[in-house]
Amino acid sequence: MSFDGCVVAGITYELKNCLTGGYITKIAQPEKDALVLTVKNNRTQYKLFLSANASLPLAYITSENRKSPMTAPNFCMLLRKHLGNAKILEVYQPEFERIIRLKTEHLDEMGDLSVKHLVIELMGKYSNIILLDNEERVIDSIKHISMLVSSVREILPGKNYFVPPQEGRINPLKADINYFTNVIAVKPSSIGKSIYTSLTGFSPQLANEICLLSGLDADQSTASLSEADINSLFKNFLIFINYIKSDKFSPIIYYNKNETPKAFSVFNLHIYDNLEHKAFSDISSLLEEFYNSKDKSDRIRQKSTDLRKLITNAISRTSNKLDIFAKQLRDTANRDKYRIYGELITTYGYQAKEGDKVLICTDYYSGKEVSINLDTSIPVMANAKKYFDKYARQKRTYEAVLIQQEEANLELNHLDSIKISLDMAENEDDLAEIRKELENAGYAKKTALSSKKGKAKEAKGIPLHFVSSDGFDIFVGKNNIQNDYLTFKLATNSDWWFHAKKCAGSHVILITNGREVPDRTFEEAGKLAVHYSSVNTSSLPTGDGTKHEVDYVQKKEVKKPNGAKPGFVVYYTNYSLTADSDISGIRQI
Repeated sequence: MSFDGCVVAGITYELKNCLTGGYITKIAQPEKDALVLTVKNNRTQYKLFLSANASLPLAYITSENRKSPMTAPNFCMLLRKHLGNAKILEVYQPEFERIIRLKTEHLDEMGDLSVKHLVIELMGKYSNIILLDNEERVIDSIKHISMLVSSVREILPGKNYFVPPQEGRINPLKADINYFTNVIAVKPSSIGKSIYTSLTGFSPQLANEICLLSGLDADQSTASLSEADINSLFKNFLIFINYIKSDKFSPIIYYNKNETPKAFSVFNLHIYDNLEHKAFSDISSLLEEFYNSKDKSDRIRQKSTDLRKLITNAISRTSNKLDIFAKQLRDTANRDKYRIYGELITTYGYQAKEGDKVLICTDYYSGKEVSINLDTSIPVMANAKKYFDKYARQKRTYEAVLIQQEEANLELNHLDSIKISLDMAENEDDLAEIRKELENAGYAKKTALSSKKGKAKEAKGIPLHFVSSDGFDIFVGKNNIQNDYLTFKLATNSDWWFHAKKCAGSHVILITNGREVPDRTFEEAGKLAVHYSSVNTSSLPTGDGTKHEVDYVQKKEVKKPNGAKPGFVVYYTNYSLTADSDISGIRQI
């Protein structure tokens, strides 16, 4: 389920119980669009995480500590001024919208009690966090919305705050049987869509659940509804409305077969009866578990945007160079012809007369008759030198381009490996290692911080760690710096090294500790090598089963040439196996 009105109702209920009457003791802004409010209430300290991220708006009580910038952003400073030590008077959800409002009271500069409202709008790309005065005027917001961005409403200091009405929808807490009969049942669409487009804060999942409980197909046309069908829909709709009104929420996450979360809800949903599920005691815990990995992934992707742009541009430039080299090689493909022409003129040139434009003779290499164009502005025998010079130029071009082409292919492979590293990055230390590699390779300018030797502690990312079914440790490098560390510092000569054949990917190290390795463990290490390579393009965390050949060899056979780029190695003997990218059965530490 999406972050709909029902979920907002559930989290509002939790916040109301935990925060009402408490005092805001600390305000931090760890991200440009996120806040953490520390609230003390009932001898307990709560951390309220609020995010206005366009792709991931959130609000829940968290146990996680988030790093804040050294200098607080302006909006954070303003909130500290207006909400520092403020008492939370009320927490509520207006009109079942995806909005949570905190009504607060604090002493202003004059020592008088002042009421302020913190509004958290959880509306996808329109999400925002807004501070209002007691007359509903905007004091400031985490995102400024001008008329250039939205013609419906401005969110700027001094502007009056309002929520744009959703035409054709009403608060579901106010819907009755007449609304079902006269609005929902007569909309020219499917039953499910008619429900969730007529009621504020209703998601498609909940609409489909109501249809299922009513014995109806959600994709069925509303034109087919009978009076009994409408009564059944309304009866099952009231079940959830009564849950909401009585604050009876049952937080639950549903999982796919590969154990990845598929959906969550604040109610048990029969539409997911075929899926594994996990119940939670509170909605905050559910949201933290469901979104934590997704939130981290999205944040890391945002932080790596500049690096991705650098790599994309570098890959584009290198690909263009390879196209040019390919054309130059095609243009010099017939260079030997000019050498032969020079030799033939040297041999048969005496047969041509001054002023002849063509020399016809027999090619003693092929035995065929050839016609050789002659430049009449120079002596006949001088044409031989002209052809020899042309051959020599094209030969030099060919040999130089071959070297440049090989270098460009190595560069492209290197860039592809960095691109994979960005997809595998899990934290800022991983990104710091990738940035360092780009700086050392000359793709990125060195920052002031990175150029000050010894001033900053060097970031060290942690490789992925798996344990095979037979209890062997397997490590996977998330970037080229980690690949070099695993291969040349962690691994011993008797350990095994794996890599997807002829493609960019991670170094995979199987630690043996002197033990004999069973075939199953070799196969699992091979799976990891395929999964963490450019071969695997699946969006599934465990891969889609793509098969590819894997080279594996004892670490002592792997060498790093002098001056080679990070992650680049050579080996002259190896074993091979074919593995797929499905790593669902391998335990990660």
